[in-house]
Amino acid sequence: MKKFYFLTLLVFLAFSISAQQYGLKEIVDGVYNPRGVKSMTSSADGLHYYQMNEQNNAVLKFEYATGNVVDTLFSTQNARQSSFDTFQGFLVSPDEFRVVVYKDKEQIYRHSFKATYYYYDVRRNLVRRLTENDSKQMIPTFSPDGKMLAYVADNNIWLAKFDFDTELQITKDGEFNKIINGATDWVYEEEFAVTRLMDFSPDNQLLAFVKTDESEVREFSFQQFDNQLYPDSYTYKYPKAGEKNSSVACFVYDIAAQTTRKMDVPLDDDGYMPRISFTQDETKLAVMTLNRNQNRFDMYITNPRSTVSKLILRDENKYYIDSDFLKSIHFLPNQFTYISEKDGYSHIYIYALSGSLQKQLTTGNFDVTSLLAVDSSNGTVFYQAADESPLRRNIYKATIDKGVTTKISANSGFNSATFSSNGKFYINNWSNTVTPSIVTMHNSSGKLLRTLQDNQDVAQRVAQARFPKKEFITLPAADGTTQLNGWIIKPSSFNKSKQYPVVMVQYSGPNSQQVLDKFGVDWYYALAEQGFIIVSVDGRGTAARGEAFRKQTYLNLGLIESDDQVAAARYFASLPYVDGSKIGIWGWSYGGYNVLMSMSRGDGAFKAGVAIAPVTDWRFYDTVYTERFMRTPQQNAAGYDTGSAIELADMLQGNLLLIHGTTDDNVHVQNTMEYTRALINADKQFDMFIFPDKNHFINGGNVRMYLYNKVIDFYKKNL
Repeated sequence: MKKFYFLTLLVFLAFSISAQQYGLKEIVDGVYNPRGVKSMTSSADGLHYYQMNEQNNAVLKFEYATGNVVDTLFSTQNARQSSFDTFQGFLVSPDEFRVVVYKDKEQIYRHSFKATYYYYDVRRNLVRRLTENDSKQMIPTFSPDGKMLAYVADNNIWLAKFDFDTELQITKDGEFNKIINGATDWVYEEEFAVTRLMDFSPDNQLLAFVKTDESEVREFSFQQFDNQLYPDSYTYKYPKAGEKNSSVACFVYDIAAQTTRKMDVPLDDDGYMPRISFTQDETKLAVMTLNRNQNRFDMYITNPRSTVSKLILRDENKYYIDSDFLKSIHFLPNQFTYISEKDGYSHIYIYALSGSLQKQLTTGNFDVTSLLAVDSSNGTVFYQAADESPLRRNIYKATIDKGVTTKISANSGFNSATFSSNGKFYINNWSNTVTPSIVTMHNSSGKLLRTLQDNQDVAQRVAQARFPKKEFITLPAADGTTQLNGWIIKPSSFNKSKQYPVVMVQYSGPNSQQVLDKFGVDWYYALAEQGFIIVSVDGRGTAARGEAFRKQTYLNLGLIESDDQVAAARYFASLPYVDGSKIGIWGWSYGGYNVLMSMSRGDGAFKAGVAIAPVTDWRFYDTVYTERFMRTPQQNAAGYDTGSAIELADMLQGNLLLIHGTTDDNVHVQNTMEYTRALINADKQFDMFIFPDKNHFINGGNVRMYLYNKVIDFYKKNL
């Protein structure tokens, strides 16, 4: 009996120890990361989806309703003349007679890539290279009938005609760092999240595209060391705030006549053209523009043959237009959808194709955070909203004609959804702070069809690890009246009679959110186990609380955000279980910027801070993002000065660790170098670490583990 008891006790103790111990390595390695599902591509009819198999050597066709495989569209093992065993991605033509697959993918920037593409004729069971050109291809785009494919190579557009087994070069003026046809430059990709500005007409007769001239955009270069005796350098076009942007124009290529016309679209010399799209009528091309200040959005309907344009929608804002709203435009036969903030919250509006407003589809003191899909056959709109709470997201559908709104997501927490064509089916991804993602398939009414991924094994590992609970709180902003949302994580060994150091993790950028009822296990849980309290607060200027809340920082980035983090630090310092003399702050990118601003404007509120890849002066950052919130330095010199961490370097208080990657194409290491110069001139001591040949994400190999260990050691030493 004693022996059995002793063995049982050993087992219990062993389980308890293992259950309460989790390390940074397990977190960084993704042991607690929920799995998603393999990417699905909807068929044109919205009833089926295509997916690569697990071996990455075939494209399979599934039914949304049942999940059953109904066809194998392409297989490297069975296709005639196949010269490769696996591939990395694919596209399927609308008629399913053609499949394009790619391999040897080469990433360009965050979203863009080029690759070697292969064309497969389903009916002939024959695969070949898409083109004999040596250059890799980008953004392949099928015509609606599937008989043609446009793509970009070396900044020029090519058109493959499958029935004739020929291809045409549509543009010939493309040149690196000068002219781009159909694709986008760095700043469009990064800030408008668009890599393709090219679209076929519904009748397959025309190809519209944007020509980008970046000849006058100034170049930026950084060294690439890569263990070389003489390092290389990479040079690309990067427009900094107040500097020259690319010029853009819309053209239409007539496929039969082989002629190109420039569309007569009114556009400021320094304006933007972030999206073009044919409506369901081949005589109506929608061209969408923003002025440089991004406070005026215009949509023109252009006749692609006469080139004449008519303004049908103008949305003006005293602050700025969120460019993501352009993605909310879906064309029905005689209508289109659009998200606007005209009533103080982001809501869906329905317009006639003539431009007249027909109705406001959604209303209330909440934000519609994304328009997900439109079923044009019955006029149903599907969207995501923060109606329950800024911390949560639900999925809804609304009928345009009757205005009936129905919630189709079942669980409270964070729901995101991906819809098939025309909204026939959708995949829902739901989680909350204690439940790893559950991925499910539904029909358009919200009925659960099946569970695709329950992540029960991850949930079990999380339960065994006994992570401390994330508690949601509210606390006052610096103005003393606004209540801010936050969360707090206490060490698993928390004792309310003791006092703990605090580290505040934040991002704080415009329309961002860190405080969400959503599952995630990040590096700071390992810091919590070292005896730290971890907190996060979304200050004024963040998302899902209406326009007035999120646009308070307009023209004055860095002030309200840092004021609110300082106020939060004072609040936490007042709690009985917090050592108010040991408050730290952490941030990456915009969050890193706000670390510097908070430590300089906080009058000693922070004893230690870590700023990773921070912007240090908005004059160093790109035009589209910076000017959206600040206008140009020429228009708002005072705002740029007061929001410059460099200008405030002599006011820095506390121990600082700066971290940056040398090949960061987004926030250049120049930001950190100029900030260190200012600190040296101000005789401020600090720590700095540089990651050679690492971009904005500072990852790969052992790099993230090294970074987080350095951060944790820094806080242990200084707090």
